[in-house]
Order: sequence, then structure tokens, then C-alpha cells
Amino acid sequence: MIEKKLIKCETLGESYIEATHSSGLKIYIMSKPDYSSAHAIFGTKYGSIDTKFRLADTDEFTSIPEGTAHFLEHKLFESEDGNAFERYAKTGAYANAYTSFDRTCYLFSCTSQFEENFDILLDFVRHPFFTAETVQKEQGIIGQEIRMYDDEPNWRVCFNLLSALYSRHPVRIDIAGTTESIAEITADMLFECHRNFYNMSNMFICVAGNIDADAVLDQIDRQIDDQKGCEVIRGLHDEPREINTPYVEQRLAVAKPLFNLGFKEACDAPEKTLKERIVTAILLEIISGKSSSLYERLINEGLINESFDSEYFNGFGYAAEIFDGESSEPQRVADEIKAEIKRLRREGIDPDAFTCAKNSLYGQMVMQYNVIDRIVSDLVATAMSGDGLFDEMDVFAAITLDDVTECLNTQLNEEYSALSVILPTE
Repeated sequence: MIEKKLIKCETLGESYIEATHSSGLKIYIMSKPDYSSAHAIFGTKYGSIDTKFRLADTDEFTSIPEGTAHFLEHKLFESEDGNAFERYAKTGAYANAYTSFDRTCYLFSCTSQFEENFDILLDFVRHPFFTAETVQKEQGIIGQEIRMYDDEPNWRVCFNLLSALYSRHPVRIDIAGTTESIAEITADMLFECHRNFYNMSNMFICVAGNIDADAVLDQIDRQIDDQKGCEVIRGLHDEPREINTPYVEQRLAVAKPLFNLGFKEACDAPEKTLKERIVTAILLEIISGKSSSLYERLINEGLINESFDSEYFNGFGYAAEIFDGESSEPQRVADEIKAEIKRLRREGIDPDAFTCAKNSLYGQMVMQYNVIDRIVSDLVATAMSGDGLFDEMDVFAAITLDDVTECLNTQLNEEYSALSVILPTE
């Protein structure tokens, strides 16, 4: 049985269905009949940081090797009779999967045969097949992947920064784990993780595009039984406020140095609120967005190029503002960013700059409803956070200059910052 409700946004003229299956599975569907394609994601709230967990009906926490979530993602496409990619090849659909810090998602997009493709997705994600032999084989494959990422500059500059900022939280560890940690993974361990994290109460389905929403719900109801799984409780990590080191560098094959400058934030609550995330995003746009005086100055002086960007990197038990890009003088760029933050604190945020930044981000938010894969990604974010898809609109509209000023004065503390640099090989 499925309970559903239609959620509308009069401002955008958009709507979507939010539904809950009797198994606990959360479902989000946005029908776009004028589009030619459809996209679907079947995901679980299980990512690389979930190395310690317990079930709601137990008191004991279980620890699992780093990289297990990513390992499970790789193996789940396989079955005793072949693999899901071969099944999708027959329909012409594009299929993929990814593991991030807090989720694992399996997806496809197609222009025809949606029902058949959706059946494949609902099937293979729920029916694991592992043996000792296939696990051992995969350990070799993922080991090669880990070694490959060791030489990937954009990957390394990011995780070098996270290792500089965090000492205990598993966000500092590569999503794929280490060669040592994946060597500990067994078939029984994968079955246990699938049983715990891939129970329907911990999962979600997001669909957008040229589909009939009621038909999708009927298909889910036919395939998914009513058995409700146990709630999974993530273990918090005792992460200190202090950083590990303010500077880390590595030499790799790059034409120009890469940098990540991060400001570690305190996490008094497990996760940041929607308002906190939006306020911080507006602040970063004011500091370094393409309309900011800092960006214009750094571009004109040749210190950065168009790759320069910023983001509010946050999740369960971690949060940091990160500035990244290419520069022949990364330390100077970092110093300029820190100086701009100090100037804004001293002089205050210009009201026109606040309005410009807010309008720019608002425009980007509205435009995303014209891009199907972006809609599905936003539905996934909704499933993960529990916030409504359109809540962002109301929260955004209510944010004031005072909100952003308070954020400026309490976050981006230089004492808790670190710079990661990738230099060209000599």
C-alpha cells in the first residue's frame, strides 16, 4: 500500500508527488510530460562515512571496514545469471551508480521502455549475489581503482584537504577506502550490510521526466513487499574542533598548481539545517562569486581562472567552506581570500552585494527545474534531508542581510583553516 500527496509550488508552476510505501520506502516523482526522457534513482542512506552503526532495536554499534559501501555498490550489479548492465544494454538505457559520503544511488535514464528499465532497477538492487571468489576478484579491481585515484590531482587535492581538517571523522578517508581496509571485506559482511542498509525503511526512489506517476507507484507496489525494516542509527565520531595541519602539499603531473582552501566548522548538531546551508551559500557567493570584487581582482591579476569556485561541504558530523581552483600562486590566493573575509567583517556586507548574490542563487535554483537530471538530484537531496523540494524557495525568500552577517562573523575562522596544494612534478 502507498500513501501519497501532491505538493505544489504556485510560484514555479511545478508539482511533485511525495509518497510512502507500507515498507517504509520513500518515493518522490515529478512528471514532466513535455520532456522526451525519464530518469530514475533507487538509493539508500548508506555512504562511505557509515563505518559505525547500530539498528534501533540493539544497543551495540557495529564497525565495518572503510570502503564497504562503495564495494557493495560495485558488486550489486552482478547476479548469478549475469549483470544488470547487460540487461540495460538490451533496452538501450543508460545505467550507472555512485557512492558518496552519505548515500549510494543506482540510476538509469531512457527515452523508451521505462517500465522494463524500472523493473530491472527494482530487481537487482534488492537481490544481492556474492561469493568468496567474486569478492576476492573485486578486491583486486577496486585496489587498482584506489591506486589510480592516488594519482588523480583533483581527487588528491580534495582528500588531502579533508585529512588536514579532520582527524577522526571518516570523511577524511577516500570513498573507495584503502587497499588495507577493502582486504578485510567478506561476502558475509556484504550480505549483512545489504540486509541492514538496503532495507526499504532506509531507502528512497526518485523519478522525473516523461512518466505517468500513478503507473510508477503501481509498479513499485507490485514489486516491493510490505515488510518494514529496522531503523539504522549512524554512529557519531568524536571529531575535535582543531585541525590536523594548516598546510599540505603533494607533487603530481599537473600543468598548473591546484588548491583547496577549507574552513572547518563546528558541528554542534549532527547536520546543518536548510537555512544554515542557504545562508552560507549566499555568503560564499558574496565573498567569491563571479560578481564579487575579489573574483574580479584575482581574475584581472591572473591569479585564478574560470575554474575557481566555492562550496559549502557538509553532511553528517562535518561541515566546511571550501574554495578551490588553479593558480600559479595558491598561497597568495588563500591569503587574498582570508583578507577579503576580514575586510567584510570590518566594513560590513554591502546591501547591493547581498541582493545581487541572493538573486543570482535564486535564479540558478529556478533554472534547475528545466533540467531532468538536476531535478532527480534535487529529489535525492530531499529524500536525504527530509526537507520538502520547494521548502528552499520559502527559506530563501526569508533570509536577510543580518542572517548572512551573523554567518560571516561566526564562521570562516582562520584558526580552523587549511590549505591543500598540488604542485607540478619537478
